This record gives sequence, C-alpha cells and structure tokens, in this order.
Amino acid sequence: MSLRYTPENITSLDRDEIFVFGSNLQGLHLGGAARVAHERFGAIMGQGVGLQGQSYAIPTMQGGVETIKPYVDDFIELAREWDQTTFLVTRIGCGIAGFTDEQIAPLFAEALKLYNVVLPKSFVDVIRKQENK
Repeated sequence: MSLRYTPENITSLDRDEIFVFGSNLQGLHLGGAARVAHERFGAIMGQGVGLQGQSYAIPTMQGGVETIKPYVDDFIELAREWDQTTFLVTRIGCGIAGFTDEQIAPLFAEALKLYNVVLPKSFVDVIRKQENK
C-alpha cells in the first residue's frame, strides 16, 4: 500500500482539500501553521475550533494531550462524514505547543485508516511503530 504524506510546506490547496492545523482556543492565528491557515486558507481570527474556510482548527494550547484528544476525535468524525474531501493534517501540537510526534500521533491512529486523511510522515511512522509492538 502506497501512502501519501502531508507536505512539509503547504502553500496552496485543491478545491476539495482542507488544511488541518493546531490552534489555540482563542483563535489567535498568529504563528506557525495557524498563521498560514489564516493568511492562505480562510481561518477566522477568534475561531479556535473546527472548520473555517479551507481549514480546520484543532486546539493544542490548552493543556496536556488528553485535552487535545476530544478535538481530534471530532475531526475524525467529520472526516468520515466528508469522505469526498481530502484533509491534509499538519504536525499539530508539535511546533509552538511543544508536544512531540510520539505524544500527538497516536491520537490520529483511527485517521490513518481513512483514505481521505493525509498525515505527516512522522505521525505515520509513530503509529506504525506502535501497531507493530
């Protein structure tokens, strides 16, 4: 099986693609992928969660990994329903929020099973490693 991975630097999207990024609950999209989402893909200042323009915000700045999981679960449910849309997930939480791939990637294990969700290679590597334990 050949997997597609989220590119390191996304500068444009096809009409049926959504940029999935880490945000803060306040929706202050000032740095990292959140800034890109705001400047290029329709993320709305003041909206820290969910679909906005051609982007989808998952809050990562409010506490530990356990506080991120419900938002990732909501995203995965949406991706299941919107199966004609491709979701390009960035390394959410692994920049400004300070988490590691090993902490965040397992939250996306179910998303790896969805053909319309594209994950960063580092997330896929972590998930595959855990599956092979």
